[in-house]
Amino acid sequence: MQTLYKRGRMGRDKKMRPKILVGCPTSHHKDYCLTEYMAGLKKLTYPNKKILIVENSKNDEYFNLIKTFDISVVKGPWFEGAVDRIIASRNILRKEVLEGDYEYFLSLEQDVIPPADLIERMLQHGKKLITGVYFANNRFEDGTIKLIPLVYKLKDPESLTMYPLEEEELWNDPGLYPVVSAGLGCLLIHRDILKEIEFRSENKHFDDRFFFVDCHAKKIEAFCDTTIKCKHLIDRPIPWSQIKK
Repeated sequence: MQTLYKRGRMGRDKKMRPKILVGCPTSHHKDYCLTEYMAGLKKLTYPNKKILIVENSKNDEYFNLIKTFDISVVKGPWFEGAVDRIIASRNILRKEVLEGDYEYFLSLEQDVIPPADLIERMLQHGKKLITGVYFANNRFEDGTIKLIPLVYKLKDPESLTMYPLEEEELWNDPGLYPVVSAGLGCLLIHRDILKEIEFRSENKHFDDRFFFVDCHAKKIEAFCDTTIKCKHLIDRPIPWSQIKK
């Protein structure tokens, strides 16, 4: 089967491998997972990539710490609210992809640790928008807490209500599934999509929600490879509830 992996815009270099920018916004709130994240980045086996981190803490202490790992890092703008900082930083990465010679952006959040062959496994499907699976705690109405995958299928097209991938899709019959939404923690995005969609927010919600709202509005298909499972470092010393949005 012919795929984007084989016929990409950068097809002639690096043995037909498209060039990919890997990175994320970050701040000192994620310092607890820095060492493991950097180790995960350096284990990625895909050769034709560049890693770029956008650090947006108020001071330069964490920025300088990241530099000690010999990883490219730039300073993002500081805003009082975390949502504004994250969106501004992620749009720096978007601009880098569009102005540089990149075919894809791999949004890989600092608390998500991927398998080493993540990129190769994503590219093999030839999709312009594809995510892996990682999990987070969800508190239900009865007070119970359960891990759920941060990947969702459409339940009602009119209201855009959705539900997480079900267990059989994750465990009994893993493979490639169409989805309607996911996080930005482990998402491969083609440059053609970034030309159409800028990262944004409304009412202090994080940008992953509106990225997929905009994709749905533009009829951009999204997929999940449920064989790709990432470690999610969710035991934050400072929970999001204590960080000003």
